[in-house]
Amino acid sequence: MKFTDGRWLLRPGVQAFHPVEVLDVETGQGTLIIRAAVQRIRNRGDLLKGPMVTITLSAPARDVIAVNITHLSGQLHRPPAFAIESSEGDTPEAANTYRDGQWAVLTSGELTARVRAGADWRLEFLAGGRLLTASEAGAAAIVTTAASAGEQGGHYLREQLSLGLDTAVYGLGERFGPLVKNGQVVDIWNADGGTGSEQAYKNIPFCVTNAGYGVFVNDPGRVSFEVASEAVNRLQFSVPGQSLEYLVIYGPEPKVILRNYTALTGRPPALPAWSFGLWLSTSFTTSYDEATVTGFIEGMAERGLPLSVFHFDTFWMREFHWCDFEWNPQVFPDPAAMLARLKARDLRICVWINPYIAQQSALFDEGKARGYLLRRPSGDVWQTDLWQPGMAVVDFTNPAARDWFAAKLDALLGMGVDCFKSDFGERIPVEDVEWFDGSDPERMHNYYTYLYNQTVFELLRKRRGEGDAVLFARSATTGSQRFPVHWGGDCDATYDAMAQMLRGGLSLGMSGFGYWSHDIGGFEGTPDAAVYKRWIAFGLLSSHSRLHGSGSYRVPWLFDEEAVDVLRTFTRLKMRLMPYLQGAAGQAVSDGTPMMRAMALEFPGDPSCTHLDRQYMLGDDLLVAPVLTADGEVSYYVPDGVWTNFITGERVSGPRWVTQRHGFLSVPMLVRPGAVIPVGAVDDRPDYDYADGVTLRLYEIPDGARVTTVAGDREFVTTRSGSAIRVEGAAGNWQAWHAGRTVAARAGTAEITLPG
Repeated sequence: MKFTDGRWLLRPGVQAFHPVEVLDVETGQGTLIIRAAVQRIRNRGDLLKGPMVTITLSAPARDVIAVNITHLSGQLHRPPAFAIESSEGDTPEAANTYRDGQWAVLTSGELTARVRAGADWRLEFLAGGRLLTASEAGAAAIVTTAASAGEQGGHYLREQLSLGLDTAVYGLGERFGPLVKNGQVVDIWNADGGTGSEQAYKNIPFCVTNAGYGVFVNDPGRVSFEVASEAVNRLQFSVPGQSLEYLVIYGPEPKVILRNYTALTGRPPALPAWSFGLWLSTSFTTSYDEATVTGFIEGMAERGLPLSVFHFDTFWMREFHWCDFEWNPQVFPDPAAMLARLKARDLRICVWINPYIAQQSALFDEGKARGYLLRRPSGDVWQTDLWQPGMAVVDFTNPAARDWFAAKLDALLGMGVDCFKSDFGERIPVEDVEWFDGSDPERMHNYYTYLYNQTVFELLRKRRGEGDAVLFARSATTGSQRFPVHWGGDCDATYDAMAQMLRGGLSLGMSGFGYWSHDIGGFEGTPDAAVYKRWIAFGLLSSHSRLHGSGSYRVPWLFDEEAVDVLRTFTRLKMRLMPYLQGAAGQAVSDGTPMMRAMALEFPGDPSCTHLDRQYMLGDDLLVAPVLTADGEVSYYVPDGVWTNFITGERVSGPRWVTQRHGFLSVPMLVRPGAVIPVGAVDDRPDYDYADGVTLRLYEIPDGARVTTVAGDREFVTTRSGSAIRVEGAAGNWQAWHAGRTVAARAGTAEITLPG
């Protein structure tokens, strides 16, 4: 939100009060309480006017400092609020406060915050003796706006943190514009706006910089970011109300910042191996019944196309009844028997749901009578005709409503359903509504999706067990990474939309989400065969892979026969990569590092990677550059070293840009020098014994290196000394591969002698 008119003036109706002079600093146990005046104190008369700003510094975890800026402290703090945990077992005692001359100092691990008592306002954040960022004169502010035509006046707290000359800002959720957010205006406000606008389904008030710190604004409501936009050398954020809290999170590189942030807000759990296989959907508005579904599944099997999950989209229920969680009896007269037949084909079953209850649904009257639906202050149920006629919203702040909703889904699990596509959750009203637990409507708008998907995920975990719960969710907020997987929403079936999706996924990864997916082929419209085939390679080289569309089916033979070959090639490739992908997923669970990574995340010291958003790293060692053009031409950047195309074996030296033309059965997929890629022996399913028959593919192993690789439950160690490469692991069926040569292990060892 912009408050200024250039550098010198405020916008009409805006008043701003800045901390100017530090009056006093109170040092407590792990806290600093700073009181600052908004005008110079020249005499006692100056103490009788104007607001005062109270700034409290604390350390919720090591390498994290929280800053709370308050104007009037009497405002009630109504729910909801993000759950913030102590990081990695650290305690507030990790903080230390002391005086250093005029400076009042708080340290947390390697991070230091300091302010000068009795001096002009300046709050600095440092690490290793280096200034990371600062709240300078005129940065923090109490802001009021006057009422104008169609808008009420407001009261806001604003902060601005200095940005260095080369500082790039990433994250803020799943955003579809340029990966680097500098120059952008971002409102943290969930909306069902597709993938081609400034709106987003997943808004996260957290950003990462390449300058050693991230910033998390601890507010579930509307947080407005001006990223080097209103003030081009500052990261600005503001919230309505009387207080603003933000956390500065230190890390010498972006991965460490993500690790520290996800330790506070939650990390994704391990997911079942079957979820990494190919998902096939009925699509949205298409006509289908059991015969249609069976035809698709048999068609996939006849063509040698591995399939792991079949998804029933919206019309598994009757029209105007979304959601009653009842199968349409005219189309599916015996759903339990149908599901049993599908599961006999070794398939998992997913069904579409959302948290909106249409007036015609049998659940509407039930929810209304029990108080499970969002109400107006008058006691009436809040309703709208947008989406479903007369629909209401489940009030997940009511524990009984959560149990009620979960029980309806539990019946489906008992019938044979394995997981849910938890759609929607963004269109949550803020005007004229009253939540069961008294939550503030503005703060609940974004937070609603957390309660919704938590309810669904916890049911799955309870019924399916730890490690076997998974959903496909569209909306998200801070902490939603605990309830994966999330997909990118409604995109067009074009090359441009494919690029938008990639930017969105990389941005979400920079926001603490470990897994991400998208609709292969695009959602809106029907892709031409070329777009469909290019999207297949991108989709199967993503965390999770789903064929889904709006008004047309997405089975490959409806496009052309080559599409069948392309889908077979990349699906089977992903299945063989499962030992490697298992390791990448493990990093998401343990450290919060996303499986799909922006180049800037993996190569923070390479300035050529700063703005790259048309390529990515899949795990530590695979560089993928999706083909986004009709003629197959793709340009991508290769970092330092000798990289090897995983598919063709071609070696490419970096650092440099490469331009190539690729057919549909190929994509730039390069292996990082020094990598050992475990490749499985099975290519028709994602869940198998990854160690049995595994091939360890060795790439440009440097002399003196020692590389540890995990496949399944076994560990392998690769070492090189001169021209001798030795791979050691448990005795069993496995082999090592180097430059086209395969060596079978004997007694748990494989040895390769390099030529020359």
